[in-house]
Amino acid sequence: MVSAPSLGEQAYVRGGATQTAVKILVVGHFAVGKTTFIGSISEIEPLSTEETMTRAAEAVDDLKGVQGKTTTTVAMDFGRLTISDRVVLYLFGTPGQQRFVQMWEDMARGALGALILVDPERLADSFPVIDLIEQYGLDYAIAVNHFTGAPPRDEAALREALDLLADTPVVTCDARDEKSSAAALTTLVRYLLDRAH
Repeated sequence: MVSAPSLGEQAYVRGGATQTAVKILVVGHFAVGKTTFIGSISEIEPLSTEETMTRAAEAVDDLKGVQGKTTTTVAMDFGRLTISDRVVLYLFGTPGQQRFVQMWEDMARGALGALILVDPERLADSFPVIDLIEQYGLDYAIAVNHFTGAPPRDEAALREALDLLADTPVVTCDARDEKSSAAALTTLVRYLLDRAH
């Protein structure tokens, strides 16, 4: 199990710097919008390892419920967001396919928490993701990615379906929209701060 550091640990403070760097994972199952989320909010050009899906990948990746997906993350996504004069979030997006889960443990090292993106039409795909984040001992919030044309979902029903603790934050977002993505991250950061106190 990877132990999550606290907000007060010196591991996040660069020598002589006045800013605190906070590592946040953006995770979720295959094709839930992690790359889009980081791209919509990063203040720098995000590092993206999107590649065109091949016929070999089509045989391995479950494209059920995913329309028009032609690229996939093959390593990670990375972005940065300064949320105050003192705090900078470093966003690490994991690939969603099961075959890349081995790298998640390495990416979880040093992370303060995780934002788990969920597709309400494919909730069962989120169970292994939530299990991994809990196994790594990371606090997390759920961001229900609202896809065009999808009906709104009842939060209580989502909580029950995902078997969430009562204090686990759940927020709806549109990963394509900067303000919506910022609101989801703000929810996670506030939750992490509350848990630290």
